[in-house]
Amino acid sequence: MSYGGWFVGLVGRDSHKNVELRIAQHKVYHKRESSLHIAREIVYGKIRNCITILRRNHKEGAGSTLTELKRLASRVRRVRRIDTLMGLEGLAARAYFAEFAGMFRDGESEFNFTARNRRPPRDPINAILSFLYSMLTRETTVTISRVGLDPYLGYLHVPKYGRPALALDMIEEFRPLVADSVCLSLINTGQLTAADFQKTQFGTNLTDAGRRKVITAYGNRMDATVMHPLLGYSASYRRVMETQARLLSRHLLGEIPSYPSFRTK
Repeated sequence: MSYGGWFVGLVGRDSHKNVELRIAQHKVYHKRESSLHIAREIVYGKIRNCITILRRNHKEGAGSTLTELKRLASRVRRVRRIDTLMGLEGLAARAYFAEFAGMFRDGESEFNFTARNRRPPRDPINAILSFLYSMLTRETTVTISRVGLDPYLGYLHVPKYGRPALALDMIEEFRPLVADSVCLSLINTGQLTAADFQKTQFGTNLTDAGRRKVITAYGNRMDATVMHPLLGYSASYRRVMETQARLLSRHLLGEIPSYPSFRTK
């Protein structure tokens, strides 16, 4: 764009040629039951992965919260309305983040995390999480575009101007496994300290040095391999993300009966 706001040009590849897939994506969006089924599976996968992260990392086990998350996951599979589904997802997120501080090792509580907040993040942990979620959204947007899907038409998040709703849908399964896991590792291993943050009247931000550390840790996590429970082979999280986009594509085209969310044990 010129200084006066006139369009000059853009740099990028041509849009994906699979127009049939985008037509199918829009058709499913307008079918309430089909759209709800995809959204339910996404939320179910996210909650189950939150359970996995808590079980692996919480110092005291978080037994009652794990029970509550399992109960909410069971309810998710039976809901018939998208607003009810969003309500259950919100309850699960609050329960999960209420235990988040319990996954930091002793002596690493100087950041004093109490709850999730954003726009702007008010403390270091939320600054890390917001930055990681943004990177995950960007990568997912690129991945689903490469597969041929429209990143702006989602099934869980309401489509709005400029919002990559489908990318936001598909990162839900990976938030705990990638972003939250990276945040915990950075703090628990001492890679990030108070010196990597700056607090202003507008919130808390990572310094340039802090951002570089987070970007490096994020890249390492995305390159780490994990077993895909459905396909039965190990792949990097980056490849798994693409696999999930392709599974969704196959479901939208009617090649498989349902979309299977990615879950680890």
